Amino acid sequence: MKTKAVRLYGRNDLRLETFELPAIRENEILAKVVCDSICMSSYKATHEADTHKRVPRDIARNPVIIGHEFAGELIEVGSRWKDTFKAGDKFSIQPALNDPNGPVGILSAPGYSYPCIGGDATHVVIPNEVMENGCLLPYTGDGFYPASLSEPLSCVIGAMHANYHTTPGSYTHRMEIRDGGNMAILAGVGPMGLAAVNYAIHRTDRKPQLLVVTDIDQSRLDRARTLYTPEAAAANGIRLQYVNTGITDNPVEELKALTQGKGYDDVFVFAPVAAIVEQADALLAFDGCLNFFAGPSRADFKAPFNFYNVHYAYTHVVGTSGGNTADMKEALAMMSRGLDPAGLVTHVGGINTVIDTTMNLPSIPGGKKLIYTHIDMPLTPVAEFGLKGKDNPLYAGLHSICEAHHGLWNVEAETYLLSFSNSKIQ
Repeated sequence: MKTKAVRLYGRNDLRLETFELPAIRENEILAKVVCDSICMSSYKATHEADTHKRVPRDIARNPVIIGHEFAGELIEVGSRWKDTFKAGDKFSIQPALNDPNGPVGILSAPGYSYPCIGGDATHVVIPNEVMENGCLLPYTGDGFYPASLSEPLSCVIGAMHANYHTTPGSYTHRMEIRDGGNMAILAGVGPMGLAAVNYAIHRTDRKPQLLVVTDIDQSRLDRARTLYTPEAAAANGIRLQYVNTGITDNPVEELKALTQGKGYDDVFVFAPVAAIVEQADALLAFDGCLNFFAGPSRADFKAPFNFYNVHYAYTHVVGTSGGNTADMKEALAMMSRGLDPAGLVTHVGGINTVIDTTMNLPSIPGGKKLIYTHIDMPLTPVAEFGLKGKDNPLYAGLHSICEAHHGLWNVEAETYLLSFSNSKIQ
């Protein structure tokens, strides 16, 4: 079967090509990709190319398909897996295989390391190690984009599971955020921050009693407040507050005042900015845990940390990068029960936009850029469907559907767009 895919050949060298996939072996699966969510990690891999830890060194001769937040449908299942999967199953993939036998060893991942599987493609061959490591994950919910976004949601799930607190007088660490504690998500209204807010306010097993979300962009804060409202959080017993730290002389003092001076049990940093790390450190309560979530692009990134408090106030720091398979299964289960990640999506486009979008991702405002791989379509903000709909009935239809869903991308809009599959949309 032929596939159309975006392949990485070298630093800043992405090419959209059509080529023949090899016939599947008995332990492989042929699949159709429906959509892929473009991640900043793809931008980093593109700019680092064969010096990136997950990318093979021979990509100039054996290019890899990019994109690792994808979902689709199985087409043909090799005999080795016929008792586990069947044609027609919807799927998502946990890209962190942790398989030492992959193309670059333990760090091998679809979307970075493989010539025949990645999210920015129409069709892929799923290799045996994906199934062997339990990383081909069924999705039974509506639509496809929620399954595509299960990977980024799993990253924030993993972050919250990775936090820990101590037990005075012992060496026992209790994993997880503090139930009923104070939580702050700093620089928290970008795509991943919003995923964290969405998850935190919808958890039923544990939750903070206070959740404070900060940023310095009021328009982004206002959008976040409309997506994840204080009223919705209150229905789950959480006091949710959005704070613009760019308009106050002393952000730490203002944020600590919301806790009556106690500070925060769990602080998450969603931007690799030294000043924000310093602010997070200053906000920690006794036994507070700082989670440095944002991945810096500089290998020498550093920030001051108060080691007096490490010694006497038991403060500590963790860092997480990605979630594991259990986190992704949790994300898919929550979505199958109705958790909608649509608030993350601000742009929709076709496979023809992948190269420009990936190469320039940091400079494109908004949240997640969702790609439908069987369509050629300009990368279009959901908020501009109405404007483009004045001259194009497709966009007019998408605008009408999204307006009925509070201006958000949704399964009905996806279904409508997919009816134009294999089309070129202007």
